[in-house]
Amino acid sequence: MPLKGILSGVSAGGIFSAASRRRSDGGASSMSDADKLSMLDELEQTGLGWFWSTDAKGTLTYLSETIAERTGLEIGDLVGKPLASVFVSKDGEGRSKSLSLQLGARKAFSGFAVSAEGAKREIVIRLSGRPAFSDDGSFEGFRGTGSDITEEYHREEETARLARFDSLTGLSNRHRMAHTIETTLTAFRSAKRNCAIMMLDLDRFKQVNDTLGHAAGDELLKQVASRLQRAVERDCEIGRLGGDEFQVMLPDLDDRGELGEIANKIIAMLTQPYSLDEGRCVIGASVGIAIAPHDGVTREEVVRSADLALYAAKNGGRGQFRFYSGDLANEAIFRRRLEGDLQEAVREDQLFLTYQPVVALDNQRVVALEAQICWNHPQRGEIDCDEFQSIVENSSMVVEVGEWAIRQACEEASKWPDQLRVNVNVPTKQFTSEGFLESVSEALKQTKLDPARLELEVKESVFLGDNNAVDKVLGALFKLGVRLTLDEFGTGYSSLNYLRRAPFDSIKIGKNFCPTSLDTGSRELGLIKAVVALARALDMTTIACGIESMAQNNAVKEAGIGSVQGPVYSEAVSGEEVHQQLATGNWAIEPSAHHTARAKRRTVLRKIHVIHEDYSYEVTLRNLSKTGALIQGLDDVPLATQFVVDLGGGQLAVATVIRAAGDTQGLEFETPLVDDGAGGLCTRHRVSPYDLASAGAPLAALSPGNYNSMHGGMPKTETTVPKFTYAPVGSYEAH
Repeated sequence: MPLKGILSGVSAGGIFSAASRRRSDGGASSMSDADKLSMLDELEQTGLGWFWSTDAKGTLTYLSETIAERTGLEIGDLVGKPLASVFVSKDGEGRSKSLSLQLGARKAFSGFAVSAEGAKREIVIRLSGRPAFSDDGSFEGFRGTGSDITEEYHREEETARLARFDSLTGLSNRHRMAHTIETTLTAFRSAKRNCAIMMLDLDRFKQVNDTLGHAAGDELLKQVASRLQRAVERDCEIGRLGGDEFQVMLPDLDDRGELGEIANKIIAMLTQPYSLDEGRCVIGASVGIAIAPHDGVTREEVVRSADLALYAAKNGGRGQFRFYSGDLANEAIFRRRLEGDLQEAVREDQLFLTYQPVVALDNQRVVALEAQICWNHPQRGEIDCDEFQSIVENSSMVVEVGEWAIRQACEEASKWPDQLRVNVNVPTKQFTSEGFLESVSEALKQTKLDPARLELEVKESVFLGDNNAVDKVLGALFKLGVRLTLDEFGTGYSSLNYLRRAPFDSIKIGKNFCPTSLDTGSRELGLIKAVVALARALDMTTIACGIESMAQNNAVKEAGIGSVQGPVYSEAVSGEEVHQQLATGNWAIEPSAHHTARAKRRTVLRKIHVIHEDYSYEVTLRNLSKTGALIQGLDDVPLATQFVVDLGGGQLAVATVIRAAGDTQGLEFETPLVDDGAGGLCTRHRVSPYDLASAGAPLAALSPGNYNSMHGGMPKTETTVPKFTYAPVGSYEAH
């Protein structure tokens, strides 16, 4: 159809309504049709207005050549095709369907952003149109206009993207993550589906910003985002909430074994060294995990649960993951109370030291003892060094506790043989505090300990502060005669520059260089050999820590390491045991494959329920492993009896009695338990709260009652009397 034929229809946009009618204004002459066509041709050429028309079937009968030119397509390839196939909506499938519906409904439309199908050059067009009818009312097709809005469209698209995504990392931002989690959980509630939420926090990120600058911090965050996307190899949504906080949503995943593996992979990948323009750095990561609907139903509930789990992971020593459990809120409150109790602990002599031997590899003699702080809490009982360290590092008492440790270590070491040194870890906050030098000097003076027998271990993070102040303190300690060890070399901001200028006597190699799988052909061993060569060139000795196996021990010995410490020789021992060993003469320890690290886990001596047929019995859980448990409290239980063990919070494990003696039974789990991230164990899956509710059971945990109606639970049977009898009262009480 020629342009003249569509003049009466293009008035949909209002541009040509005045030009298509005769005007009479004070005798002014009307515009001729030739003038109108000339004006419209010029308008088409400028690109300010384009025109199109279709027949009654929706087939293009006219299209301004300028549109075809800008798309790189031939006008002959476009005219004669259906309009809805020539132009594809930029707003997704839904708008494309709406355009077809509009044409079919013969209604006017405007503002449809489209692009030409198969265009050789990207162009975005805004289409408007209205139906055309003949004088007798017959539908003749559509007449419309178009305009190039490519730049405007991309500006709006970028604005919309910035509103939803983090401008630095490209990940979803806080607003988009909140919306995505909200809509996902709302949809999943009706479908009774699971969804896991991970909260991540970077360890030591602030130190990068403070020392290497914000540009380095920004680049580091970009690399973290890239590693996160590679670490989670499944459908998920990853977002940066701001600062160094990240969030991951994993739909349809409640397998805590798989979630633990993902969390460990994330932590391992984020802990690997980063290369920045400003230098090399190493950070860490902690992860908290919550699963809907077990740990909450709404977004606020699940995110709060994941936050509590993250808080517990950071307090547990960082660089680890934790699943949410119902007692974490109480644990967080109790931990804050413990931090508040530290002042009284120092004043009331509740703290005490244990010592881990440092053994010379050439003759297995104990050459030093590393002091580790423990706490004999009046209510909690003994708090070991790992847990104590996680409490004190976030406390305002870190300096006071550190000063106490040095004084106490010097006091006890003064009673040891002259050739035996004592090693004390110095937190960075204590090292950079006012009065640190004076406190060390005073401790040596009061105890009359030879300064050469005190070895202070400092981490690489001390070099993140004022270089002049750090050099001054190190120089003063050197003049005082105290030995200095660079602790956990390779886990922070390793620099040959500060090794060259600092008066260190020893380098302690961190556990990241000494993995459990370390052997004589590993790449890590090559790194250890390089560190040993570096230390020798600088006249320093080397110590490897965390040695747990004979293979590790043999490998570091081959690498030339001077001294080692770890479970393969000895765990930390009490001060009394130190004196007993020293009383026998020269203290030497042979490495042994039978020496293994003690498992650190929560006390399992607690009441639980076991379900048999349609009855629930309360018993005492004596111990727990991945493959089984020991329960006490029932008499006359035959072998091969099957129980469903209720560990609380919807954790049900099918188990078979494989040993029985009186009121005690040994159970073997049908499906092994998995690591809960805190040194304990948990079931891979939990019974959905929806199923518990439908069975009439409480959502938090099962209670005694009838379990026949539980989905996936025990088979339905007729109600019977209990099969087993309780042991005499008091015979299985926890001691």
